[in-house]
Amino acid sequence: MAPTELLIGSRWQASTGPGRTREVMSPFDGSPVGTVALAGPEDVDVALAAAERGAAVWRRTPAHERMTILLRAAELADERAGRIARTISAESGKTITEATGEASRSGDLIRLAAFEGTQLYGETLPLDANRGTGFDKVGFTLRQPCGVVVAITPFNYPALLVLHKLAPALAAGNAVVLKPATSTPLTALELASCFVDAGLPEGVLSVLVGSGGVLGDLLVTDPRVRKISFTGSTATGEHIARVAGVKKLSLELGASCPVVVLPDADLELAASAVALGGYVNAGQVCISVQRVITHPSITADFLDALVPKVKAIRTGDPSSPETTMGTLITTAEAERVERAIARAGTDGARILTGGERDGAVVSPAVVADVHPDSAFSQQELFGPAVAVSSAADWESAIAQANGTAYGLGAGVFTSDVAGAIRAVREIDAGTVHINWTPLWRADLMPYGGLKGSGYGKEGPRAAVGEMTEVKTIVLHGRPW
Repeated sequence: MAPTELLIGSRWQASTGPGRTREVMSPFDGSPVGTVALAGPEDVDVALAAAERGAAVWRRTPAHERMTILLRAAELADERAGRIARTISAESGKTITEATGEASRSGDLIRLAAFEGTQLYGETLPLDANRGTGFDKVGFTLRQPCGVVVAITPFNYPALLVLHKLAPALAAGNAVVLKPATSTPLTALELASCFVDAGLPEGVLSVLVGSGGVLGDLLVTDPRVRKISFTGSTATGEHIARVAGVKKLSLELGASCPVVVLPDADLELAASAVALGGYVNAGQVCISVQRVITHPSITADFLDALVPKVKAIRTGDPSSPETTMGTLITTAEAERVERAIARAGTDGARILTGGERDGAVVSPAVVADVHPDSAFSQQELFGPAVAVSSAADWESAIAQANGTAYGLGAGVFTSDVAGAIRAVREIDAGTVHINWTPLWRADLMPYGGLKGSGYGKEGPRAAVGEMTEVKTIVLHGRPW
């Protein structure tokens, strides 16, 4: 792979526009990480034309042959995991420890998707149950690939969130045009090279690096595209839904994930889990803990347990194994988070620790006495701070948990089975965790949100279903 070339139709080639390159910079110290070619509008057309041709070939490739290629790609991802981890850390500011964990999951995720792509079962239809129909007809369903899939991914998990779209789409027999985040394109290109080097046919995969303003609408509105899978902000997801036209959509959008801590909870467990779940990847995770809702009788004890754990988080050079929290993706993002924390204090909340900024690093913060209706609770922060509010009873705790526009993930800490059952039935979130925070995900499980957090599911089995379409077939034994 030449780093200044585009991947179009599974082949590396120069951009059609001269001089279109971008240097990728480290958010930690501003040092150059690599150079990528930028795609223009004409490259979108070339990539989609190649995808049409590739999709026609790939859908006719037997599932076992597709699986063989994907399994080879998984082996390459395993072999290159160390290099991929260093790329993740350098371009995103994620700690090398977190980046290594992310890269190490890549091969297994590809293998999960490869298997699911061979399991496209249909079902038989009991047509004789229809009045007037006997045994002269046989009906069944079968699945086929959507065709051309556009995948648009964010910066925060530049390997896993790429693969959660790319691997199931390819496993199901689709061609894919991937637009990764412009701040973290190198990881996407590294992963794409695994599939190309594994023998992916011509036309099946393109990676276009460039701004959403230049490429986004061209990709999502094109009639050659049958399926769009997007992870990003709710505002952008709403825009895609308005302009895309008649296409299948999967939208994984914003969040403000709550954790409810009930009076009978194990407070040490809850504090340890929140100290992890609110600050991994500097809080830049859709399922990061943003809000903690505690009963007044245990709020002080919970904060006494939480604050020292948060103070112990070590910021610094992401490449050092001693660093336990890295940078935000840009200094501008760090400034935004710093302002949000300070504004919460101005609005009456208590900043117990953190909130100071040094370049793109914001020290991890705990903010107490946050009003549930405040912007600090209601809006997605995407930064290293946790808001703590109180609720006097179970009904008001549920109301607070459900009291935002989002519904991606939630957690409840309790030792009461009845309370746990009530939580899973009444909290409106795509995933509810009992005695842990929402920041936990097994790659095989269905994953997606409710309300403003989007619709559609990821996870290899669910995503393969989203990346295919169902046909009904009826065989007529008699012509009447």
